[in-house]
Amino acid sequence: MINKINDSSLDVVGIGNAIVDVLTTTDDSTLEELSFEKGSMTLIDENKAKELYEKATNTIQRSGGSAANSLACVAQLGGKAAFIGRVRNDKLGEIFTEEISRTGTIFKTPPSSAGPSTARCLIFVTPDAQRTMCTYLGASVLLEPKDLDLSAVREAKILYLEGYLWDNPAAKNAFIKAAEIAKNAGRKVALSLSDSFCVSRHRESFVELVENYIDILFANEDEITSLYKTSNLTLAIEKLKKKCELAAITVGKYGSILISNSKETTVDPFIFGDAIDTTGAGDLYAGGFLKGLADGLDPLMSAKIGSICAGQIVTQLGSRSNTNLLNLINSHLEF
Repeated sequence: MINKINDSSLDVVGIGNAIVDVLTTTDDSTLEELSFEKGSMTLIDENKAKELYEKATNTIQRSGGSAANSLACVAQLGGKAAFIGRVRNDKLGEIFTEEISRTGTIFKTPPSSAGPSTARCLIFVTPDAQRTMCTYLGASVLLEPKDLDLSAVREAKILYLEGYLWDNPAAKNAFIKAAEIAKNAGRKVALSLSDSFCVSRHRESFVELVENYIDILFANEDEITSLYKTSNLTLAIEKLKKKCELAAITVGKYGSILISNSKETTVDPFIFGDAIDTTGAGDLYAGGFLKGLADGLDPLMSAKIGSICAGQIVTQLGSRSNTNLLNLINSHLEF
């Protein structure tokens, strides 16, 4: 059964892995003991997820996943956002559903009653603000084309997709079907490349996806250079200009690079304090950017909104802002 979102005024509908983020602070020596590369995302099985979950202390648990974080940002900025993703009918599934709903994001995908448990991501945050993620995808990969709310996909101004879905064939099929529906309805389709390791696993199909379906692309420096098999960011951007009409490449503390109609613009970062956790920075950048576009703002102003959201979120632990982002944006930008 699919619950319909009967609202023709959606700004953004997103499809992604429904994951409970479990954040904990740690040090480099612990990561070395666990044999995890700092700053990476490692896929783990359910037994490893349970082991790490039991070891984690002083945790913060939030609904997560790249697209879900971006949509929560859209909703917190006053936008109409809906998320499509799969959880299990278990404790973590309840946590995900309750927490994302509190942000104002519509989430009505029915939970699965059998199979793997709800996905979770153990996020180890080190003192240098780097986050190392260990992800158990669980129920999230059970998403199939039949789970799509087709009315929401057709009616939302922007369809937002996360690259992590590419790791599972069934979810990948849902991804492609949604993109086709959105394009046929005259909507914009946005994609986050999600992770450089994910890009390297699916490079050829990602290149094809960008060329054939994507209007708006989000990536960081590692992801875009991986996509085009080069260590040279300038060269990767030149290749991207020929394939995508609008893109934003985040470059950490240096801000972002906006590509619009083959023109390249550097967007300075907004700094609101010391960075203590980069979890969700790219996600909130995308959320702010998409909200700006949905409101009819130009790409440069939208990029600045994204920069403000990202600049604030790195000053705290977790991907849900403790500060009113809308007030922050209005105090720093003139519309």
